Amino acid sequence: MIKATALTKTFDGFAALDGLDTEIQRGCIYGLVGPNGSGKSTLLRLACGVYRPDGGSITVEDVPIFENPAAKDRIFYLSDDLYFLPKTNVDEMARFYAGLYSGFNREKYEYLKTLFPIDAAQKINTFSKGMRRQAALMLALSCSTDYLLLDEAFDGLDPVIRLLVKKLLAEEIAQQGVTVVITSHNLRELEDLCDQIGLLHKGKILFQRELDDLKFGFCKVQAAYDHPVDWAAAGLEILQKQERGSYVNLLVRGPAEDTLAVLRGLGPLFAEAVPLTLEEVFIGEMEAVGYDYNNILL
Repeated sequence: MIKATALTKTFDGFAALDGLDTEIQRGCIYGLVGPNGSGKSTLLRLACGVYRPDGGSITVEDVPIFENPAAKDRIFYLSDDLYFLPKTNVDEMARFYAGLYSGFNREKYEYLKTLFPIDAAQKINTFSKGMRRQAALMLALSCSTDYLLLDEAFDGLDPVIRLLVKKLLAEEIAQQGVTVVITSHNLRELEDLCDQIGLLHKGKILFQRELDDLKFGFCKVQAAYDHPVDWAAAGLEILQKQERGSYVNLLVRGPAEDTLAVLRGLGPLFAEAVPLTLEEVFIGEMEAVGYDYNNILL
């Protein structure tokens, strides 16, 4: 488990993290979302021991990480700003990481070379952005650490490779019990991947939820009426409403069955529930805790 308590990190008077508290359980995929400057990368760098906390604490399995080689051996951090040794190819970088990580798995590395469409003998400085990201992910997975911290993991990858990476991450958790933390600006990117989502804003976790729990308690419905409807008197807790002519789209707090019963009692031309996106659920959560979602993520 990664645990942060009253965690603070400051750069030139700016608090990148400001008393942050969070717990990330073993064996899950945790999605960390938030705008630029919210502290996502800083949190990951503290979690892998690149930075020393200015206040509070961050531990892995109750052990401090900074200047702790044994703890760092269990964590791989893949930065958004990729770095490789000059003039190396992927095979040479694999040998480098094999000397750093006790769990480096050569057999896994050779297997991953058959899945990713890049030439491991080609110099990395000739690679495109997406190819460099593929090389970095191959190396990260091959190190076989207990914790995998991925900063904007899918940046530059095409849709086919994104699906491959998601499949590989799921296998790592199922077979090895790996804990994966992924940062992203894009909620849709994480929707079909993560077990838990945390929203980081101005250096603090506003809230985090299990994905299944996050979607419970909200519903999205659409209906059409050939007469005016007094929505204020409908008895629904409407979080968002969009009307276009006779058509209305509602985000409502409450079960879909109960909401549809109310809508049908108002004499619609039709009324139905539609699937919720993670972004729509976040809108409801943000408004529930008094924040303007549009000013935080969009």
